[in-house]
Amino acid sequence: MSSTATSAGHRAAWIEDADCSLDDFRAQLPDHTDLADYPHAHDVRGNVLVYSAADMGSADRRALQAELIAALADGPGVVVLEGAFSESVTDAASAAFEELIEAQSSAGGEAGDHFGKPGANDRIWNAAQKLALHSPAVFADYYANDALAVVSQAWLGPRYQVTSQVNVVNPGGAAQVPHRDYHLGFVDTDQLAAYPAHLHRVSPLLTLQGAVAHCDMPLDSGPTMLLPYSQRFAPGYVAFRRPEFLEFFADHHVQVPLHKGDAVFFNPALYHGAGANTSSDIRRMANLLQVSSPFGRAMEVLDRTAMVRAVYPTLRAMQAAGRPPHEIHNAVVATAEGYPFPTNLDSDQPIGILAPPSQVDTVLGALAADASPEELDIALRSHDERRTP
Repeated sequence: MSSTATSAGHRAAWIEDADCSLDDFRAQLPDHTDLADYPHAHDVRGNVLVYSAADMGSADRRALQAELIAALADGPGVVVLEGAFSESVTDAASAAFEELIEAQSSAGGEAGDHFGKPGANDRIWNAAQKLALHSPAVFADYYANDALAVVSQAWLGPRYQVTSQVNVVNPGGAAQVPHRDYHLGFVDTDQLAAYPAHLHRVSPLLTLQGAVAHCDMPLDSGPTMLLPYSQRFAPGYVAFRRPEFLEFFADHHVQVPLHKGDAVFFNPALYHGAGANTSSDIRRMANLLQVSSPFGRAMEVLDRTAMVRAVYPTLRAMQAAGRPPHEIHNAVVATAEGYPFPTNLDSDQPIGILAPPSQVDTVLGALAADASPEELDIALRSHDERRTP
């Protein structure tokens, strides 16, 4: 049964393996992007729309944002904003980032990466906070940028949450595994099908992905690999790690060279990945922006650690009494924090996994080991400490 419709004419509730058809995927990827459909853009390169940030300031803001929404949702799914950041602002931030990288390197420790080999590149997690604390004036100048505001407001509305991670891909750095991004892009493959189809449609609406070029990025430096229109494939989160989809991406992706200060923004469901840096002397620095909807938060603040400590002896007793595992699991999910983010990725790193363990994972692990309340308390404290800035 299709993920997009049922025999009754309604969308199916779940995405099934049969929905992950490469032929269906290919059929949703147009051969070209018609520039006439996007009057504010001035060029199309490899099906990617290109805008001039200088021209955006004089455009009708609502009309421009309506066009950006169409481009990101149902169009190519990706836009390049030329000259989004001035050279002076970009250079000032780059200098601060280099100082942070040097301090981080001196402190030692392995740097994890979601989709690349740990330690191969230079990565600054939580770069927005670190820049604000290290160089407040540079931070304010950088994030006063209106091109960033125009596209962020278009996708997420007037209030949004900006986070960033600086990634420096050194010469010889390998390409990333192509992927979709946060939220469902960070869910393990064996769990994706458990999320109903409507959440697969909603997930891309909760974040906007972007990258600011902090140096010139010719093709041999490995600018982001992109597959325009791939965000339109509804089963894409389930399908994207399959060999035939990875092969298709390898054969059909595009890359757009960038100049220092250019920015690229894309729908998080777009298939993409950092390219291989085959240059001999370019340290490809990008500030990876993840802009989030403000609506992804609960109304109440709960001390779930205190809840877990209080409930765990009962959970353990239920397990000893032979209570069905799914009922215990239900109780754990209602008690503990089930989402691993937001976290402090410096200390709670995704090394060898897409996401660090959540509090639910910690509690389930303790139950599986029949850990004592004292042993769980140690694990909870360690979990909380890793997540604390």
